Amino acid sequence: MGNFLYLPTIKELIMIAVGLSLVFISVKKRYEPLLLLPIGIGILLVNLPFSPLRESGSIFDILFRYGIKNELFPLLIFISIGAMIDFKPLIEKPWMVVFGAAGQFGIFGAMIIALLMGFTLFQSASIGIIGSADGPTSIFVTSKLAPKILGPVTLAAYSYMALVPLIQPPIMKFLTTKKEREIRMDTKKVKVSPLMEKLFPYLIIIISSLVSPMSIPLVGFLMFGNILSTSGATDMLAKAAKEYLSGIVTLFLGITVGSTMKASVFLTKETLLIFILGLVAFSLSTVVGILLGKLLLLFGVKVNPLIGAAGLSSFPMSARLVHQIGREEDKHNFLLMHAIGANTSGQIASVVAGGVLLELVMKYGNTGGVKVGLNILLLGMLKVFIVLSLIGIITYILRKLF
Repeated sequence: MGNFLYLPTIKELIMIAVGLSLVFISVKKRYEPLLLLPIGIGILLVNLPFSPLRESGSIFDILFRYGIKNELFPLLIFISIGAMIDFKPLIEKPWMVVFGAAGQFGIFGAMIIALLMGFTLFQSASIGIIGSADGPTSIFVTSKLAPKILGPVTLAAYSYMALVPLIQPPIMKFLTTKKEREIRMDTKKVKVSPLMEKLFPYLIIIISSLVSPMSIPLVGFLMFGNILSTSGATDMLAKAAKEYLSGIVTLFLGITVGSTMKASVFLTKETLLIFILGLVAFSLSTVVGILLGKLLLLFGVKVNPLIGAAGLSSFPMSARLVHQIGREEDKHNFLLMHAIGANTSGQIASVVAGGVLLELVMKYGNTGGVKVGLNILLLGMLKVFIVLSLIGIITYILRKLF
């Protein structure tokens, strides 16, 4: 109808529907509303017919270039996350780091599957990082390696984080027996000194940097936030990080990520595969964590295998689920603090794994095949395990001293 009425194409209509659907589920179902609602609005605004917001030089283009492509938004979010995390349950039970390490297997496993399906190494690593269950880490890694698939990777990462209560319980119940789910763990409290709590983030920064320098931005900003909370001298800054910085950055991060999901880019076979492989990555991380719990139990360690499902970075959702499913079998079973220890370990492990993955993938370049992927899997998991083991061992020693 000339310039009187601008009608969307079929693809644009589909994406508009996707954007509005995200808004609906974030508001009505309360699935990650702080991020999914801005993403949904970003998708809507950029897919309206002839929207100026999809053009080079628009505010979305500026926010992407200076907020995501240069890593600003993800790293600022990590300051907020670090300020909110309490590492005391992990300091009390430092051996829980093994579950954080195991929970990163899905990253490298899904990367191999993506390579087998024809994705490049950089794309495969970006898809695999969804298995970290850590949105900012997924954005950080993908913006460096494969910015063209940043939209679907980010949406998949946050969608699966929001769907943790639907994805993890069936896996947890399938892989464990009723008897295993009823196992009670030692609930004796271990005193953590204020000095130990203050030293812990510095310990993580130093150990991580020695094994994987590429993890310094991710680990450093996460621990910086925690230092603000534990120092005892920066309460005002910690409050600002938790209450103000988090909201402002999440707002701009969400709407900018949504703006990358233009119909012409998003509606492809590649995007569908990314979502499927993201679910595989997320599920693999859960499976390997539970299987590690069963293996420890087999070797005489009194552990409820459900704890392994909390080794992801989806804090505190996975920890609450572990506690909830344990109580379904035995209402007097109290697994929450153990699960939170594993969950905070998963948060540390996910940022370490992100740095390790970047380091190894960039070393091999974007031409590696499955053989290179297997090398990255073995070396990557080894590095993550070394970092987490050192953190656990040194934390145990320092806790005894202080």
